[in-house]
Order: sequence, then structure tokens, then C-alpha cells
Amino acid sequence: MEMWIGFKTGLALILVIGAQNAFVLRQGLRREHVMAVVAVCAVSDAVLIAAGVAGVGAAVVSVPWLLPVLRWGGVAFLSWYALRSFRSAYQGGGRLETKDGARVSLREVVATVIALTWLNPHVYLDTVVLVGSISAQFPQREWVFGAGAMLASGVFFGSLGFGARLLAPLFRRPVTWRLLDVAVGLMMVSVAYRLAFGGI
Repeated sequence: MEMWIGFKTGLALILVIGAQNAFVLRQGLRREHVMAVVAVCAVSDAVLIAAGVAGVGAAVVSVPWLLPVLRWGGVAFLSWYALRSFRSAYQGGGRLETKDGARVSLREVVATVIALTWLNPHVYLDTVVLVGSISAQFPQREWVFGAGAMLASGVFFGSLGFGARLLAPLFRRPVTWRLLDVAVGLMMVSVAYRLAFGGI
């Protein structure tokens, strides 16, 4: 029972398309290092959820300087990524990869997804603080609840990354990539603005 509740809670928290999810979708469409991207996202969530269940969430909230540092680091990174997306849309460089291999290195892809994950203050509030707080409602079963949330994360990112190829026919047209890049850029700007001026 606790695992199912944890699964539903974890799924609800990551279902909204955000910066990280948009990147996973884009890599899935391009079929570039999808396994690595999915693994980084799922493992990162598992680590953060475990920290929350272990009670680290309360410690994070009690450190007054940590969240502002995360906020402005996230604003800077999201702004940079938005500019990169707009430039890609302008240049029209998006395309599905051929058998010749990926244009972007594994190191760059992993670094980007790590930054999108760990520089986003919302991920700490969702996984560490919120999931940690909810898990406390299940005494001696906290880790079962946490395992359910971790499972939801793995299922979601795996489905998003590997399921994106179903949209491949649509993304064979360059104009679709331009629209995706513009949408991702606008999303990054929106999240950065909320982080900078709307709090976290």
C-alpha cells in the first residue's frame, strides 16, 4: 500500500513537463545517449528521495544560504540553456540522428542533464522536502513509500526517453525541431523567471 502511494506521489511530482523532462524528451527524439540520460535522472531522483526519507529535507530547510545559492545557480544555467535553444531554433540545426552517430558527446549530454537536475531548486523541494515529509506519515514504512517514489521516477524517465521515438515521424521535418527548440527556450525562460522573481 505504501509503495503504491509513493509511486503515485512520485509520478505526480515529475509528470509536469519542465526543463529536465524537456531535455529527456529531446534526447529521446534524437536517440542520443538516451540510456545515460534516463539513468542520470532516475539515479539522481533516487538519491534525493533517499535523502528526504532519511530526514535531510529538514536540514536543507534549516540552512538559510543554501536555497538562494541553488536558486541563482539555476537561474543562470536555465538562462544559458534558453539562449542555446533559441539559437538552435534560429539556425535550424535540429534533426534526427542518422546511423553516423550522435553529434553531441556523451560527456556534454551527461553534464547538461546533471546541471538541469541538480541546479533546479524545485527538485529539492519536491523530492527531498515534500517526499521526505510525506514519508514520515508512514512510521517504520518510510522506505517502502520512498521505494515507490523511486520506482515512479525510473518508469517515467524510461518511458519519456525511450517512448519519444514514437514521435520520430513528426520530427523528421526541420520546422518541428524549430518549434520544439522555441518551446524549450520559452520554458527555460519561464522557469528562470519564476526562480528569480517568484521564489521557489
